[in-house]
Amino acid sequence: MRLSFLAAAAMLSAPAIADDHTVTDTPELTFERVFASPSLNGPAPRQAKLSPDGRYLTVLRNRDDERERYDLWGYDRETSEWIMLVDSEALGSGRELSEDEKMQRERARVGNLKGIISYQWVSDGSGVLVPLDGDLYLAKLSGEVTRLTDTEESELNPKLSPKGGSVSFVRERQLWVGKVGEDAAPITPKEGDTIRWGEAEFVAQEEMSRLTGYWWSPDDSRLVVQRTDESPVGIVTRAAIGATGTKVFDQRYPVAGSDNAIVELIVMDPDGANKVQIDIGLDTDIYIARVDWAPDGSAIYVQRQNREQTVLDMLKVDPATGQSEIWFTENAARDEYWINLSDNYRFLKDGSLLWWSERDGYGHFYRIQGLDEAEVVLDDEGRGIVSLYEGLTFIRLTSGSSPTTQLVGVDEAAGVFYFQGTKDVLTQQIYRANLDGSGEPIRLTDPEFTHSAVMDKDGKTLLINRSNTNQPPQSVLANSDGEVLAAIEANLVEGDHPYAPFLAGHVEPEYGTVKAEDGTDLHYIMLKPAMEPGKKYPVFYYHYSGPGPQIVDKGWGGALAQAIVDKGYIYFALDNRGTANRGVDFEQLLYRAMGGVEVRDQKVGAEFLKTLDFVDGDKIALYGWSYGGYMTLKQMQADPGLYAAGISGAPVTKWELYDTHYTERYMGDPREVPEAYEQASAIPDATKISDPLLLIHGMADDNVVFENSSELISVLQENNVPFEMMLYPGYTHRVSGENISPHLWNTIFTFLERNGVTPPE
Repeated sequence: MRLSFLAAAAMLSAPAIADDHTVTDTPELTFERVFASPSLNGPAPRQAKLSPDGRYLTVLRNRDDERERYDLWGYDRETSEWIMLVDSEALGSGRELSEDEKMQRERARVGNLKGIISYQWVSDGSGVLVPLDGDLYLAKLSGEVTRLTDTEESELNPKLSPKGGSVSFVRERQLWVGKVGEDAAPITPKEGDTIRWGEAEFVAQEEMSRLTGYWWSPDDSRLVVQRTDESPVGIVTRAAIGATGTKVFDQRYPVAGSDNAIVELIVMDPDGANKVQIDIGLDTDIYIARVDWAPDGSAIYVQRQNREQTVLDMLKVDPATGQSEIWFTENAARDEYWINLSDNYRFLKDGSLLWWSERDGYGHFYRIQGLDEAEVVLDDEGRGIVSLYEGLTFIRLTSGSSPTTQLVGVDEAAGVFYFQGTKDVLTQQIYRANLDGSGEPIRLTDPEFTHSAVMDKDGKTLLINRSNTNQPPQSVLANSDGEVLAAIEANLVEGDHPYAPFLAGHVEPEYGTVKAEDGTDLHYIMLKPAMEPGKKYPVFYYHYSGPGPQIVDKGWGGALAQAIVDKGYIYFALDNRGTANRGVDFEQLLYRAMGGVEVRDQKVGAEFLKTLDFVDGDKIALYGWSYGGYMTLKQMQADPGLYAAGISGAPVTKWELYDTHYTERYMGDPREVPEAYEQASAIPDATKISDPLLLIHGMADDNVVFENSSELISVLQENNVPFEMMLYPGYTHRVSGENISPHLWNTIFTFLERNGVTPPE
C-alpha cells in the first residue's frame, strides 16, 4: 500500500513535546551527555545512495557506542531488512592517515569522523568500493570483501570507472589506474613537490566544493586529469602545536591578493597515452569551477570563472583535439555582486542543459538549448524563453521571489525534474516541475517539516530526509509523486530513543522577525527556559552572520541549544542581511563591506531583546565560531557595553590572511581595494574592546590559521587590554570530540559565570 507523504506523517511522527512541561524527574541535560554516545539526535546516516538496480539503499551509519565512527549498511527493499555490509572496525587496519588525506578531510568537513566516510557502487550493483584507513576495499553484497590496496601511503579520491572495469586514485601526487582486482599503475609523471596530478587545488576543495581533480568519460575510454602547479602559491609556515610537540608544515596557502596555483586540464587514455591539452584560455589567473562529460562522451564542458568571480564561461571542448569554444557566459546578477557556484545543473541526453542561475535576482532553473529546438512561448508568470545567447535559448522553468536551492534529480523520460526550494524562508520543500517550463511546480512534501532529498540516477525514487523543531531527522523512500514506499528511519522520540529521557524538558522554539534599518524583515529563533514571573534572564546570543549558512530555520536544532536553555539561559539567533536563501539583493550588501551590515543587523537583534520584559538587558552574551568569531570581535568593537561578554572562536581577524577564492569573492583584491580590507579588519579597533572577551582557537588550524588569533593576542597584550583565552593543542578548525567538546562548552559557561552573566537566583 502506498501513502501520500502528507498522510504518512502520522505514521512516522510522534509528539515530541509533552502537554505538561512540569515533569520534575527529567535528568539534567549536561554538555557531557550532549556530546556522548549514542547521539541524542538518534541515528545520523550519511551519504545515502540507491544501488544501480534500485533494490538496495546504502548509508553510512554511526555507532551507538562511538558516534563519530561510521560503518556501511544496506537496506534491502525486497525484504525490508538492514544488514551491515562493512564493519569499519573489524576490517580497518587502524593505520594513520597521510597528511594529504587529513587535509582533504578537513576540506570536506569530515576531519573528525572515523571509519568509512565515503563509498561508491559498482555499476552492475554487485558491490561497493570502500576507502578505509588509507586503503581500498571492494565489498560484495554476498559478504565477500577484497582488499585492493595495502600501502603506507593513502589512496586519495578513489573512483570506479562508470562501466565498473577500472579503479583509479591519487597516490603521492600521481594519478593511478588499474583494472579492478589487478595492480594499479601511475598514468601521470612524478614531477616534484609542487606538481600534483588528479587533485583539486586547495581553494577548489575549501571554497568551490570541488573535491576531485579527474573525471572519467562515460564509456571508460578517456579521462580528464587536472595538473596543478603550486609553485606560484606562497608558503605559510604553519606550526601545528600539539600536546607533546610541535610539527611545522610549509603549507601552500594562497592568501587574498596573492598568486593562485596554475591549473591545466589534460585528456588521456586510462594508461596515460594519447594526451591532449584542453584549451582553457591564455589567462592562467582563473578558476576551474566544474568539469563534466556530455552524456554520450561527445564533448567536455568546463566552467571557467574569472579571478573576480563575476563572470563564468561554460566552455565546450572537443575531446579529440582539446579545442574549446564559449558555449555561453553567465554574468553576476548585479554590478557589485559575485557568482555563487553550485552543482545545480545536469547535462541532458538531448544535448540541452538544466541550469541554475541567479540572473533575475533569485536562484531559479532554466533549460538551455539550441534556438531551433525551442518551441516555447512566454506565459503569464514569465516562464518560457527569457533570453537568447548566440543561438541558444534560456527557457525559464521556475520563477518568483522564493529561491530554489538544490537540484534533487531528473527524470528525462517523464520530462520532469525535482528540486528543493523555499516558500516561507524557514523550511525547505521538495518540488517536481516540468522540463519544458509548462505548469506550476508541485510540492511533494509536508510544509510542517524542512526537507532535503536525493534520487537515483533515473529520477524515479526519492530518498527524503525531514525534520522539524520537535522531531529529529527521519528518512523515507518515496516515488515520483511523493508517495511513501518505505519508512527507512522513523527515529521517533519514544521508548529507548536516546533523547526520550529528556523529552519532558524539551523547549519548542519561537520564531519572529525584527526590522533592519532599511525595513527588511530579519528572522530570529528563540528558546526560553522555564521562567518565573517578574524575573529577568540572560541571553546566549548565537550568531554566524557571514555569507552562506542560514542559521534560522524550522529543522531539528539538536540538543546543544536545549542544554543551554536547561542552564537557565535564553537561546537566541538571528539571520542578518548577507546570509543565504533570500535572494541577491539580501546577500549583496556584504560586497566589499564585511563587518558592516552584519554588525548593525545583529545590533538590532540585541536592542530587540532589551525591550522584552523577561530579558536581562545587561546580560546578553555573544558566541560565534569562524566568521561568527570574527563577528563577535567586530560587534564588541562597534558597540562597547551593548553586550555583557563575547566568545570568539577561531576568528578571522585580518582578511589578508584568508584564502583568495572566498575572500576576494566578497571583498575584492586587497591590492586594488586596500581600504575595504582595512575597514573590515578586526585588528585596528581591537583596543576598543572593553567588555569581557574569551578567545578560543585550535593550535593546528589549517583553515583560519592561528596567526589570526596570535596577532590579536599581541595587540591586546601590548595595549594592556584584558581578555581570556583557551587554546587547544593539536586541534584544527574543528575543535570537537566526546571529551573536548564538553570541555569547550564548560569553559564558555564558566567564563560567563565568572563575569556575572548568570540566571537569576
